[in-house]
Amino acid sequence: MEQFVVQTLNALVYGTMLFMLSVGLSLVLGLMNVVSLTHGSFFMLGAYLALTILETTHSFWLALILAPIPVVLIGALLEVGFLRPLYKRGHLHQVLMTFGFTFVFADLVKIIWGTDVHSLKPPAFLAGVVPLFDGVFPTYRLFLIGFGLILIVLLWLLVDRSRLGAMVRASVDNAPVAEGLGVNVPTLFTFVYALGAGLAALAGVIAAPILGVAPGMDVEVLIPAFIVIIVGGMGNLRSAFIGSLLVGAADTFGKAYVPQASLFLIYVVVVLVLLTSPAGLAGTRRLG
Repeated sequence: MEQFVVQTLNALVYGTMLFMLSVGLSLVLGLMNVVSLTHGSFFMLGAYLALTILETTHSFWLALILAPIPVVLIGALLEVGFLRPLYKRGHLHQVLMTFGFTFVFADLVKIIWGTDVHSLKPPAFLAGVVPLFDGVFPTYRLFLIGFGLILIVLLWLLVDRSRLGAMVRASVDNAPVAEGLGVNVPTLFTFVYALGAGLAALAGVIAAPILGVAPGMDVEVLIPAFIVIIVGGMGNLRSAFIGSLLVGAADTFGKAYVPQASLFLIYVVVVLVLLTSPAGLAGTRRLG
């Protein structure tokens, strides 16, 4: 029983990290119909910027708040200067362009921060453990779960219950009509893409005390993020949340109980979902 509870909490931790990374990707794919491979890079940039801010200010909270801001600006510039001209050229051009930028960001990280592996320390009061049955569980991991739940509520209020979210959904459903009503559709799409970049950077900051900070972390998280999109679907918060929890549970329990087949279990989930619900368990068919 104790091991099951611990693994369930670990699954929630990993699922929460995946949600923060994949929700922006889900919105970009589902709302903007844009294929972007740079979200792993935004995740990595957020972690490295947080490392620099933490070393300068010695404040994890300042790093958490400030690190995503430059990534949001980078995401906005990338969308305006490079992605926007490719909207009418098809997904292949978008994939190739964003794939190229992953190499640009990877090289910039190596030039600025080097190739060493770094660790990001959480606040002192979150660095301990809490009693759990006959053992203990890291306090920071419990904080991460709570932080993720708060973020889900805030995003739900923004996307599904605010005027801004209604404008975004209207622009996606019928852009000409939305523009006729005075909605600035290009600006809204820039906002969605920049928001996705900021969420990925925030995920990088939150995950850094657990995963560490090192070159190549962008590639390591991008594939699980796309698996989340396949399983949950794309275009809304519910799809990203369901997909993240399922993938997090499959990975965590697989490594705990059948480590030799843990990766196999994840792809079994993917295959079953594709066979029964090609658009994902809670997504809308938009890409294509």
